[in-house]
Amino acid sequence: MHSILITTLFLVVAPFSTAAPAPLSLTRKDTALTEAQIVQIAPTSENCDNPPAKGECATAHTAAKFASQSFDQYKVTNKAEQAAVLAIMAYESGDFKYNKNHYPGIPGQGTRNMQSAAFNKKYIASIPALRESSARVADDAAALLELLLENETYDFGSGAWFLTTQCTDEVRKALQSGSEAGWQSYITQCVGTSASGDRKAYWDRAVKALGA
Repeated sequence: MHSILITTLFLVVAPFSTAAPAPLSLTRKDTALTEAQIVQIAPTSENCDNPPAKGECATAHTAAKFASQSFDQYKVTNKAEQAAVLAIMAYESGDFKYNKNHYPGIPGQGTRNMQSAAFNKKYIASIPALRESSARVADDAAALLELLLENETYDFGSGAWFLTTQCTDEVRKALQSGSEAGWQSYITQCVGTSASGDRKAYWDRAVKALGA
Protein backbone atom coordinates (compact mmCIF):
# COMPACT_ATOMS: atom_id res chain seq x y z
CA MET A 1 0.00 0.00 0.00
CA HIS A 2 1.25 3.41 -0.84
CA SER A 3 1.22 6.07 1.88
CA ILE A 4 -2.10 7.27 0.45
CA LEU A 5 -3.31 9.77 1.64
CA ILE A 6 -0.69 11.26 3.82
CA THR A 7 -2.31 13.93 5.91
CA THR A 8 0.37 16.55 5.30
CA LEU A 9 -0.30 16.67 1.57
CA PHE A 10 -1.63 19.98 0.34
CA LEU A 11 -2.13 21.39 3.81
CA VAL A 12 0.18 24.35 3.20
CA VAL A 13 -1.70 27.16 1.53
CA ALA A 14 0.38 28.67 -1.24
CA PRO A 15 -0.27 32.10 -2.76
CA PHE A 16 -2.22 32.49 -5.94
CA SER A 17 -0.04 32.72 -9.00
CA THR A 18 -0.24 33.08 -12.73
CA ALA A 19 1.78 30.79 -14.93
CA ALA A 20 5.32 31.57 -15.96
CA PRO A 21 6.18 30.98 -19.63
CA ALA A 22 7.39 27.45 -20.28
CA PRO A 23 10.81 26.93 -21.87
CA LEU A 24 10.31 26.12 -25.52
CA SER A 25 12.44 23.00 -25.31
CA LEU A 26 10.07 21.46 -22.79
CA THR A 27 6.80 22.61 -24.29
CA ARG A 28 4.66 20.11 -26.14
CA LYS A 29 2.25 21.30 -28.80
CA ASP A 30 -0.53 19.06 -27.49
CA THR A 31 -1.56 17.76 -24.10
CA ALA A 32 -2.66 14.27 -25.14
CA LEU A 33 -1.42 11.41 -22.99
CA THR A 34 -1.53 7.74 -23.86
CA GLU A 35 -2.67 4.79 -21.80
CA ALA A 36 0.81 3.30 -22.17
CA GLN A 37 2.37 6.40 -20.62
CA ILE A 38 0.06 6.20 -17.63
CA VAL A 39 0.85 2.52 -17.12
CA GLN A 40 4.55 3.33 -17.23
CA ILE A 41 4.02 5.86 -14.44
CA ALA A 42 1.44 3.86 -12.46
CA PRO A 43 2.23 0.19 -13.18
CA THR A 44 -0.87 -1.31 -11.56
CA SER A 45 -3.34 0.95 -13.36
CA GLU A 46 -3.98 -1.32 -16.36
CA ASN A 47 -7.26 -2.52 -14.90
CA CYS A 48 -9.56 -2.22 -11.92
CA ASP A 49 -9.89 -5.90 -11.09
CA ASN A 50 -10.62 -6.38 -7.38
CA PRO A 51 -10.37 -2.68 -6.49
CA PRO A 52 -9.53 -1.94 -2.84
CA ALA A 53 -12.16 0.81 -2.56
CA LYS A 54 -15.51 0.34 -4.24
CA GLY A 55 -16.31 2.95 -6.88
CA GLU A 56 -12.97 4.76 -6.69
CA CYS A 57 -10.62 2.91 -9.04
CA ALA A 58 -9.83 4.37 -12.47
CA THR A 59 -7.89 2.61 -15.22
CA ALA A 60 -4.93 4.03 -17.13
CA HIS A 61 -7.27 4.55 -20.07
CA THR A 62 -9.52 6.80 -17.98
CA ALA A 63 -6.61 8.57 -16.35
CA ALA A 64 -5.01 9.34 -19.71
CA LYS A 65 -8.24 10.79 -21.05
CA PHE A 66 -9.09 13.06 -18.15
CA ALA A 67 -5.56 14.08 -17.21
CA SER A 68 -5.03 15.13 -20.83
CA GLN A 69 -8.25 17.10 -20.66
CA SER A 70 -7.09 18.85 -17.50
CA PHE A 71 -3.75 19.84 -19.02
CA ASP A 72 -5.59 21.29 -21.98
CA GLN A 73 -8.10 23.14 -19.78
CA TYR A 74 -5.46 24.67 -17.49
CA LYS A 75 -2.89 25.14 -20.28
CA VAL A 76 -0.22 22.96 -18.70
CA THR A 77 1.90 22.40 -21.82
CA ASN A 78 5.33 22.04 -20.22
CA LYS A 79 6.27 18.35 -20.06
CA ALA A 80 8.22 18.71 -16.84
CA GLU A 81 5.15 20.21 -15.17
CA GLN A 82 2.95 17.49 -16.60
CA ALA A 83 5.30 14.81 -15.29
CA ALA A 84 5.29 16.32 -11.81
CA VAL A 85 1.50 16.56 -11.67
CA LEU A 86 0.97 13.04 -13.00
CA ALA A 87 3.53 11.62 -10.60
CA ILE A 88 1.95 13.07 -7.51
CA MET A 89 -1.55 12.12 -8.65
CA ALA A 90 -0.49 8.52 -9.32
CA TYR A 91 1.42 8.28 -6.04
CA GLU A 92 -1.22 9.78 -3.79
CA SER A 93 -4.10 7.86 -5.40
CA GLY A 94 -2.30 4.51 -5.27
CA ASP A 95 -2.07 4.16 -9.06
CA PHE A 96 -5.51 5.78 -9.40
CA LYS A 97 -7.24 3.24 -7.17
CA TYR A 98 -8.40 5.85 -4.66
CA ASN A 99 -9.86 9.34 -4.76
CA LYS A 100 -10.58 9.70 -1.04
CA ASN A 101 -8.31 9.74 1.98
CA HIS A 102 -8.82 6.39 3.71
CA TYR A 103 -5.81 6.25 6.00
CA PRO A 104 -6.40 7.76 8.49
CA GLY A 105 -9.63 8.86 6.78
CA ILE A 106 -9.82 12.64 6.79
CA PRO A 107 -13.30 13.85 5.75
CA GLY A 108 -13.22 15.98 2.62
CA GLN A 109 -9.65 15.12 1.56
CA GLY A 110 -9.52 13.62 -1.88
CA THR A 111 -9.71 13.83 -5.69
CA ARG A 112 -6.89 12.19 -7.63
CA ASN A 113 -4.62 14.94 -6.32
CA MET A 114 -5.65 13.97 -2.76
CA GLN A 115 -6.14 17.61 -1.80
CA SER A 116 -7.16 18.78 1.63
CA ALA A 117 -10.73 19.92 2.17
CA ALA A 118 -9.59 23.54 2.26
CA PHE A 119 -8.18 23.31 -1.25
CA ASN A 120 -11.18 21.38 -2.53
CA LYS A 121 -13.39 24.23 -1.33
CA LYS A 122 -11.25 26.70 -3.28
CA TYR A 123 -11.24 24.37 -6.29
CA ILE A 124 -15.04 24.09 -6.29
CA ALA A 125 -15.33 27.88 -6.10
CA SER A 126 -13.43 28.06 -9.41
CA ILE A 127 -15.96 25.81 -11.18
CA PRO A 128 -19.06 27.77 -12.24
CA ALA A 129 -21.16 24.64 -12.75
CA LEU A 130 -20.75 23.68 -9.08
CA ARG A 131 -21.32 27.02 -7.39
CA GLU A 132 -25.04 26.61 -6.79
CA SER A 133 -24.86 23.03 -5.51
CA SER A 134 -21.77 23.71 -3.41
CA ALA A 135 -23.49 26.65 -1.73
CA ARG A 136 -26.05 24.24 -0.27
CA VAL A 137 -23.35 22.16 1.44
CA ALA A 138 -20.74 24.84 2.03
CA ASP A 139 -19.85 23.68 5.54
CA ASP A 140 -19.81 19.95 4.78
CA ALA A 141 -16.33 18.99 3.59
CA ALA A 142 -17.32 15.42 2.71
CA ALA A 143 -20.31 16.59 0.66
CA LEU A 144 -18.17 19.12 -1.21
CA LEU A 145 -15.73 16.36 -2.10
CA GLU A 146 -18.56 14.20 -3.41
CA LEU A 147 -19.55 16.98 -5.81
CA LEU A 148 -16.06 16.82 -7.31
CA LEU A 149 -15.96 13.04 -7.45
CA GLU A 150 -19.25 12.80 -9.31
CA ASN A 151 -17.53 14.13 -12.43
CA GLU A 152 -14.23 12.65 -13.67
CA THR A 153 -13.33 15.97 -15.27
CA TYR A 154 -13.27 17.58 -11.83
CA ASP A 155 -11.80 14.53 -10.10
CA PHE A 156 -8.79 14.42 -12.43
CA GLY A 157 -8.61 18.18 -12.90
CA SER A 158 -7.44 19.00 -9.39
CA GLY A 159 -3.74 18.44 -10.05
CA ALA A 160 -3.51 20.88 -12.93
CA TRP A 161 -5.74 23.35 -11.09
CA PHE A 162 -3.53 23.24 -8.01
CA LEU A 163 -0.34 23.75 -9.98
CA THR A 164 -1.65 26.70 -11.97
CA THR A 165 -3.42 28.51 -9.14
CA GLN A 166 -1.60 27.66 -5.92
CA CYS A 167 2.08 27.50 -6.89
CA THR A 168 4.18 30.64 -7.19
CA ASP A 169 5.76 31.74 -10.46
CA GLU A 170 9.16 31.02 -8.90
CA VAL A 171 8.22 27.43 -8.12
CA ARG A 172 6.74 26.88 -11.57
CA LYS A 173 9.76 28.33 -13.32
CA ALA A 174 12.05 25.98 -11.39
CA LEU A 175 9.79 23.03 -12.13
CA GLN A 176 9.66 23.86 -15.83
CA SER A 177 13.43 23.49 -16.05
CA GLY A 178 13.03 19.74 -15.70
CA SER A 179 15.60 19.55 -12.90
CA GLU A 180 15.30 17.43 -9.78
CA ALA A 181 15.80 20.58 -7.72
CA GLY A 182 12.81 22.13 -9.47
CA TRP A 183 10.68 19.09 -8.70
CA GLN A 184 11.78 19.14 -5.07
CA SER A 185 10.83 22.80 -4.85
CA TYR A 186 7.35 22.01 -6.18
CA ILE A 187 6.87 19.22 -3.66
CA THR A 188 8.22 21.02 -0.61
CA GLN A 189 7.32 24.65 -1.26
CA CYS A 190 3.98 24.34 -3.04
CA VAL A 191 2.49 20.95 -2.20
CA GLY A 192 3.89 21.23 1.30
CA THR A 193 5.21 17.73 1.91
CA SER A 194 8.50 15.83 1.68
CA ALA A 195 10.26 14.83 -1.53
CA SER A 196 10.47 11.22 -0.38
CA GLY A 197 12.05 8.33 -2.22
CA ASP A 198 8.66 6.84 -3.06
CA ARG A 199 7.46 10.10 -4.58
CA LYS A 200 10.71 10.46 -6.51
CA ALA A 201 10.27 6.97 -7.98
CA TYR A 202 6.93 8.04 -9.45
CA TRP A 203 8.45 11.27 -10.71
CA ASP A 204 11.36 9.41 -12.33
CA ARG A 205 8.93 7.17 -14.18
CA ALA A 206 6.79 10.13 -15.24
CA VAL A 207 9.80 12.02 -16.57
CA LYS A 208 10.82 8.98 -18.61
CA ALA A 209 7.28 8.31 -19.85
CA LEU A 210 6.79 11.87 -21.08
CA GLY A 211 10.36 12.50 -22.20
CA ALA A 212 10.49 15.51 -19.92
